[in-house]
Amino acid sequence: MVNHGGGTIPLGIVGVFAPDLTLLIGPSGTHEPGQLTRGRVPGYNLVHRPIAPLLWLVVCVLLPDAPGTALFTFGLAWLLHISLDRALGYGLRTADGWQR
Repeated sequence: MVNHGGGTIPLGIVGVFAPDLTLLIGPSGTHEPGQLTRGRVPGYNLVHRPIAPLLWLVVCVLLPDAPGTALFTFGLAWLLHISLDRALGYGLRTADGWQR
């Protein structure tokens, strides 16, 4: 990110933290500690599957160089987030919001 400068640094930082915003977005409801509300599970699972950032990276390769580099960095950071979650034991959620 440092070598490319410009928007790569902020987009890289956003890419690491943005997937967890799905913990806050969506219908709320009753839940127990460690459980995600049912309304938030589909969004959480969608952005925590590696296929989404991989498709993003493919699209970025096809873009012109200037915006493509920063957006590619975002995709790499997103993939890093998913990898770190899996390495730390946080995977996808079941339909009722528990860790699988």
